Amino acid sequence: MKPETRDKLKKRLEREKQLLLDQISRIEKTGIANTMSYSMGELSAYDNHPADLGDELFERSKDIALRDNAHVILEDIEKALLKFKDGTYGLCEKCDRPIDQDRLHTIPWVSNCIDCQQQVETEDPTPRPLEEDLLEPPFQRTFLDSSVSDFVGFDGEDALQSVLRFGSSDTPQDIPGSSDYKNLFPNNNEHIGIVDNADAIPSKLDTQSPKKHVKTVKTEHR
Repeated sequence: MKPETRDKLKKRLEREKQLLLDQISRIEKTGIANTMSYSMGELSAYDNHPADLGDELFERSKDIALRDNAHVILEDIEKALLKFKDGTYGLCEKCDRPIDQDRLHTIPWVSNCIDCQQQVETEDPTPRPLEEDLLEPPFQRTFLDSSVSDFVGFDGEDALQSVLRFGSSDTPQDIPGSSDYKNLFPNNNEHIGIVDNADAIPSKLDTQSPKKHVKTVKTEHR
């Protein structure tokens, strides 16, 4: 690579770095670190319908995505600038062959040649959301009824049931086969406060009930 080409690419990397730093600074000045309720001037966001928060949630998600993407590119640029010092800039990290200059002029912070990059970016025929790598099983990390420890305390499923008993944005028509609002939360037929059906048997019998029953029977015989 010619020295003038290296200097041109280095200046472009430094310029891109400054642009990303300015972008991150602008995004963070919009109050992205504040809570949703604070940015909307509400005491709490829990009592609002999800549709009422749709616009604010979209804008917040967009700002976070732009900021995170800027941080990722900024890290790649910092890595590329360090390669100028050790003389490895423009070389593929996997095969050590020179990266095509057209590719460097397009994306000056790339670290692999086009052939090695194509091997890395294998297309997944069944792509899934990235969040599922952290939510395993999905959205049931605190559902402990079937855990190996035989947990019988108040877990995430019980907390969800307690909240959904007060209602949600869903209606029975949103869930196929549902005809009652009780069907809108998981395991709605569970017995609260007991682990097994045998636990519902009273430990002390009511001594008044048999007398009333006997009296009723005698009255019927008369």
